[in-house]
Amino acid sequence: MTTMHPNFSSAFSVLRAPVLVLSLLSALVLAGCGSSSTRRISYETEEFDSTTTHTRTYTATEAQTCEAARRALLSQGYMISAANADLVTGRKSFQPAFEVHVEVEFRVVCAREGGKAGKRSTVAFATALQDRYGIKKVNNSASVGVGAFGSLSLPFAGSDDAMVKVASETLTDELFYDRFFTLLDRFLEGQGGEEPEVPSVAPEAPRPSAAPAPPAPATTFPVKPVPDPG
Repeated sequence: MTTMHPNFSSAFSVLRAPVLVLSLLSALVLAGCGSSSTRRISYETEEFDSTTTHTRTYTATEAQTCEAARRALLSQGYMISAANADLVTGRKSFQPAFEVHVEVEFRVVCAREGGKAGKRSTVAFATALQDRYGIKKVNNSASVGVGAFGSLSLPFAGSDDAMVKVASETLTDELFYDRFFTLLDRFLEGQGGEEPEVPSVAPEAPRPSAAPAPPAPATTFPVKPVPDPG
């Protein structure tokens, strides 16, 4: 039977300590890399390179464009929450599954843009925000009086269902917005296009009234003397 020398065992323990430290550091680095890859933020892929998904240009006024957008949303069952000459917002509810509720808020902003050859044009900006809700069960507890000891809270069997927002996302599907803008264009054509420009006419100045004619001079006639009868 061989016996390990005391000096050799102490030297082995000294060499093993740095190895353990390096192993722990490597594990921490790998854990950090894994967590950073899973926590990637979605807006890091935002490149700001497309201006056709959410915008269209129309040869019309801001009021006409937003009115066509309001009618387009109404025709698809959206509840209009705000509508004026340059902004329209609407909301619609969906239920894709039994315990899933989805609400889409559609917003259209109409901004004036200078057109060619003096024609007036408007840029319509459309954005849809989707909120997703799920059912969350909340357990109920009831309090029971126990005389001099006060009240005692006991977890009786029972639960309430509550809708809780679980996700919120801006829709970026290009076909979704393309269908909306096509419908907006149809309603805009139904309005007759651009409003005709009515030339401004200055009011006609009142004509000066003619001065009244001076009165004619009085005419005197000579009176013949009457002979005295006496």
